Amino acid sequence: MGLFSSKKEGGFMDVIRCDEDDYLVWKWRPNGQDLNSTKKENSIRYGSRLHVKDGELAVFVYKQDNGTQQDFIEGPYDGKIETANFPILTSIVGLAFGGDSPFQAEVYFINLQGNNQVRFGVPFFDVFDPRFLDFAVPMAARGTLTFNITDYRGFIKQNRLVNFDKDDFSLQIQDAVRRYVKGFISNAPSDYGIPVLQIERRILDINTMIHQNLAPIFANDFGVNLKRLDLSAIEVDKESEGYIELRSVTADIQAATTTAQAEINIKNMADMQQINADNMAESLRVQREEMQRAQRLQTETNFIGAHALDQQADVLKTAAGNLGSMSSMGGGGGMNPAGMMTGMMLGGAMGGQMMNMMNQMGGQMQQSMAAPPPLPTVAYFVAVNGQQSGPFNMQQLQQLVQQGQINAQTMVWKQGMAAWAAAGSVDELAQLFMVATPPPMPPTPPTPPTPPVPPVPPTL
Repeated sequence: MGLFSSKKEGGFMDVIRCDEDDYLVWKWRPNGQDLNSTKKENSIRYGSRLHVKDGELAVFVYKQDNGTQQDFIEGPYDGKIETANFPILTSIVGLAFGGDSPFQAEVYFINLQGNNQVRFGVPFFDVFDPRFLDFAVPMAARGTLTFNITDYRGFIKQNRLVNFDKDDFSLQIQDAVRRYVKGFISNAPSDYGIPVLQIERRILDINTMIHQNLAPIFANDFGVNLKRLDLSAIEVDKESEGYIELRSVTADIQAATTTAQAEINIKNMADMQQINADNMAESLRVQREEMQRAQRLQTETNFIGAHALDQQADVLKTAAGNLGSMSSMGGGGGMNPAGMMTGMMLGGAMGGQMMNMMNQMGGQMQQSMAAPPPLPTVAYFVAVNGQQSGPFNMQQLQQLVQQGQINAQTMVWKQGMAAWAAAGSVDELAQLFMVATPPPMPPTPPTPPTPPVPPVPPTL
């Protein structure tokens, strides 16, 4: 239950308010009395007025039979203290409470709005690179942190409001920040992989990580909100023996690593070029074998008719040889009429078959004699990766262009050329590298206007 209502009335005896400019926690005392100067320093008179500005919090601490109680009044607030606003007064001072009988309560004002800054500095301490633990590099750090109070209940729980001193509180925060910053920077090389010699360049990353880890600690240990942590500098003693030795060792390692990496890159490049050259040679070999195989098949196709004619002639010779023996079929060595008739029939059939074969061969010979000679084959040699390949006809060259294995700058040569020349400069090959360009798009025909709708005749 709150001590005050929002009712505002005049006629007050004392004004409970805070007029301090720079404070975090301030205790109100009547008539400007000092701490422990009188037993009445916590006395609040009936009819006094409470004034709490925006961004302030007034905390009333009073005792009851069930222990110490607290009441919180957030500003802005301006109200009069009287029994109507203090239903709890009955249990504090009894029914006889009057203007001459004040009740006891401690009043504290807490600044919720202001930003409180604390500067900190960490003297030189040793930082080690986990790879070279023999070299200690001295470092120092300095900066500023900004905090405020947002969880005032947590703040009151963590801090005693009586005799609260802002300077003492700031010293506690400074000590905590120094310990944490020192520990974080010392462990940064091993925990976060930050090289000792690059800590100065990673100050923004270190600042962010320290703030993220320190904020919950401030909330739990001090009850304040860490708004900002500004690590202004990390100073490295570059004249120290450890720094000089560590820099020398890491420089040697870096130089060796760079040299080894360059050698690896050169080897990888040479291997890649060799692989490409081998792939190109293999592709050309396969294409050449396919072309030779196609030529062999074409030759065999051209001569297969003559081969079949030879086979048929052999068969007819055998049949003719057997024809004479048919006349003596039946034995006795005499003339066999049946055999003669059979021989005559077979001889006529074979003669007709041989006549047909001769006619076919004559027709083929006439066609062969009438057909024009084959077109001359264009054969170009190409130079790829310093190696000569070919020869290739126009169809094969077109395939190589489509596969991206040769281009207009590839050097070519054929019989009759005085020297090697770029493929794109040879008139016969230039068409292989031309990209067809479509003609311009036809104009879009205009949309015909919509004919007007005739009026509807009136209904009779």
